[in-house]
Amino acid sequence: MSLNAGCHVSIAGSHEKAVLRAEEIGCSTFQIFTGNPRGWSAKEIDSDSAEKFISAVKVSKIKPVVAHMPYLPNLATPKPDLYKKSEDVLKREIRRCGLLEIPYLVTHLGSHLGEGREDGIKRTVDALVSALESEDKDVLLLLENTSGTKNSVGGTFEDIGEILDKCSKFGFNSDRIGTCFDTCHAFAAGYNLASEETFYEMIDDYESLIGLKTLKVIHLNDTKSECGGRLDRHEHIGLGKIGDEGLSRVVNHPKLSKLPFILETPVDDRRGDRENVAHARELVGDIY
Repeated sequence: MSLNAGCHVSIAGSHEKAVLRAEEIGCSTFQIFTGNPRGWSAKEIDSDSAEKFISAVKVSKIKPVVAHMPYLPNLATPKPDLYKKSEDVLKREIRRCGLLEIPYLVTHLGSHLGEGREDGIKRTVDALVSALESEDKDVLLLLENTSGTKNSVGGTFEDIGEILDKCSKFGFNSDRIGTCFDTCHAFAAGYNLASEETFYEMIDDYESLIGLKTLKVIHLNDTKSECGGRLDRHEHIGLGKIGDEGLSRVVNHPKLSKLPFILETPVDDRRGDRENVAHARELVGDIY
C-alpha cells in the first residue's frame, strides 16, 4: 500500500508555485492557504492565476488539494463584529476554493469565549449553514477537531457530532459538510492514540458520534503535548508523544489508510517537510 501523503505548502509567488513545491517535497496530496492566513483581507484571485493553478495540479496528478481557513476567524464567538467578519471569510474561502477547483476546505470552529458550549455550538451551526446556503460551490467543508483549549468548540467528538447533526436538519449532509481529523489535536484533547486499546476505542467513538463516512482528510501530526495537555504543539512524525507506533496504527487502519494524509510538522535542523513525508510513508506495513 502506498500512503497518499503530503504537507502544507506555501503559495508565495503564486498559487501555481505551491504545486511545484509540493512536487519537490514528494507530496501526493497537499494543503494551502488560498491567501494570507494571518489577515482578514485576501488578494483577489484572477482567472489567469486560477487556470494556471488548476492546470499545474492536473499535470502533477497530485490529489486531492486541500485548503485551510485563515487563523483569525472565530465561528463560535459571541462578539457580533468578529462573528460577522468570520462568517464573511468563510463564505469568501468557499468561493476561492471553487475558483481554484479545490474540493476540501478545512475549518476550525473557534471559541465561545466563556459564553457556554451550547451558545458556541449554535453560533457555529448558524455560520456554517449561512455559508453553505449562500455559496453553492462544489466544495466540501471539513470541520477539524481542536486540541481542547479552554472555551473551544470542537475539542470533543460530541461537539462535532452535534454540529453535523444540527446542520443536517437544514439539509446539509455529507455531500456538503464533513470532517478532518488531526492526530496532534486529538491527543492533546485527551484521546490517547499512543495506546493500542484506547486507539480502537477512539475509532469506535468517532464512528458512533461523528461517523467515519464523514472523514475525508487526516492531519497527521505528532505532538509535544501530553495526552490531555490541551496544547496545540506539533512535532515531527515519530518524535513526539504519539510516536511511530501510535501513528502507524493511524496510517494502517483499514478504515483510514486510503484517505489523504496532510502533515503540518515543524521545519528545523532535525527534519524538513520532505523527511517527514518520507517517514510517514515508512510507517506503512502489515500490522492488522
